[in-house]
Amino acid sequence: MNVSGERLDSEWVRGWCEQTSAELGVLLSSFLKTHGFPAGENAVVLSTDESSKATDALVDLTPIPSDLTTLYWVVCEISLPDVGHGYFVHPASTVAEHFREYGPVQIDDEPSAIVFASDGGGHLFAVAGSGRVWRSTTASWFDDFEVAAASIQEFLEQIGRRVADQA
Repeated sequence: MNVSGERLDSEWVRGWCEQTSAELGVLLSSFLKTHGFPAGENAVVLSTDESSKATDALVDLTPIPSDLTTLYWVVCEISLPDVGHGYFVHPASTVAEHFREYGPVQIDDEPSAIVFASDGGGHLFAVAGSGRVWRSTTASWFDDFEVAAASIQEFLEQIGRRVADQA
């Protein structure tokens, strides 16, 4: 759920994708000159028929929070190795593989949380049934997690601001 308590809206996610991709283009156009080395492959990849099937399989596998389902109906994956320390929203197929291998993440009083993203340092991001996004304090599935955002929308807004600030 987003900050106002409403569910994540797919049209909002589409707008976020368009805006972030445009700002990413600006960032990448001057990356080599600014940083002295070429950028990696940075992209917001929209969903496909294949990724939609993977989302369906993930929904069948686990009680996935509705905002994560909404995100995956629009986005297949996000790979931003050159934004901040790096941000990676994993494809639904990867989330399902990790869920089968490691299970849900247990966070304090939250319902089980599902790891759906990571950063360039190996820290994990998990979304709980409450809609809150949590970040691992170490690069581990089994250590402590701290609140990173009140919702997936806020999490995406944070990433969008990072891209815009760097552009």
